[in-house]
Amino acid sequence: MSLPIMSLIDGSVLEGGGQILRNAVSLSGLLSKPISIQKIRNNRSPPGLRNQHRTGLELAAKIASAQLTGAQNGSSEIEFIPGHIALPNHYTADSITAGSITLLLQVALPLLLFSPKPVPASTLTLLGGTNATMAPQVDYTKHVFLPFIQRHFGATNISLDINKRGYYPKGGGEVVMSVVPLSGPTEKLRSFSLMERGRVKWISGIAHYAGLPTVVGKGMVEGAERRLAEAGFSKTSMVSNKSSSTADTNTVSSEGTESTIADAENVYISIHSKREPNSLTRGAGSGIVLWAELEGGGMIGGSAVGTKGVPPEKVGEQAADELIKGLMDGGCVDEWLQDQIIIFMALADGTSEVNCGKVELSLHTRTAIWLAEQLTEAKFEVVQSAGQTVIRCQGIGYTAPASSS
Repeated sequence: MSLPIMSLIDGSVLEGGGQILRNAVSLSGLLSKPISIQKIRNNRSPPGLRNQHRTGLELAAKIASAQLTGAQNGSSEIEFIPGHIALPNHYTADSITAGSITLLLQVALPLLLFSPKPVPASTLTLLGGTNATMAPQVDYTKHVFLPFIQRHFGATNISLDINKRGYYPKGGGEVVMSVVPLSGPTEKLRSFSLMERGRVKWISGIAHYAGLPTVVGKGMVEGAERRLAEAGFSKTSMVSNKSSSTADTNTVSSEGTESTIADAENVYISIHSKREPNSLTRGAGSGIVLWAELEGGGMIGGSAVGTKGVPPEKVGEQAADELIKGLMDGGCVDEWLQDQIIIFMALADGTSEVNCGKVELSLHTRTAIWLAEQLTEAKFEVVQSAGQTVIRCQGIGYTAPASSS
């Protein structure tokens, strides 16, 4: 039997970074399509694979029983020839350094989501960095990304446990994910329509820290709450205070820019500070992740990582500023969630649509759309109307192929 024709992927297109690698090998494994990725991270300095990219490729190869060639640090070209995905199983990946655990998760999750027959959960133990600046913090994945996937795509049987924090530069974090896959020819990722934002239902958050004084956690919370209050949000009980004199529309000046947020009054805010035990971390570090749930079903996040020399109050303000910007954009998802859901829209059954607000699509999102159309039959349409940008996708209704055994 002849092998399928190998698809050639230009790794320098658009965003031209590690995202192309992650999405390409996930789709390759699911669709049994051999791929060759060339010009990997061509515009980066230095170009080519770095340690965490190689670890992600090796993890995907393990799950998909793939033949992987060229996956050495510094390499600018790899080939990935997938075999059979046999679930359930347990997989482990270690980035060795503080390389992002959440980026490893992005590679693995699509591959673990489908089985030709009902099976128990597969588990994935990921070691490395949990809270970095150049990738989603693990708390964002746990509290924004996964709830969105469960709610809108119907992939409900996924859990994520943070066993250890791994801060830069030492890493050493440990995250365990459990996935019960969709099974058989009838269980598919469902399509969704998310066009109306609605009011903000509540804002939650976690400020985490290890090896640092208590004032660090307290300062991040205070900074975030202060910035949210300036934007018109204030701490309330779960029951709205109808006698509040706060106006329906509030104006906040942040870093010299005057902006407007509607419907900010009477929003329940709950931001917790958590000190991580020294036994469950390597080294010192801190960070904060905030998320807003919207009446229409959307979610908006904001985050910041503690940096030496930056007051914790400022870190909290940075996370709040990011959340406020996402809310002011007027969409149902933030720019980080936007690009992460593209692969699932392509695999889902039927037409999905999501309002991304008044901003143009991020480069990461455009790259994810381009790649999905290269490797699948999914059809995407980006429409700008009345100042809003909407992504629509006719998905392929993917199911796992029956085992040949």
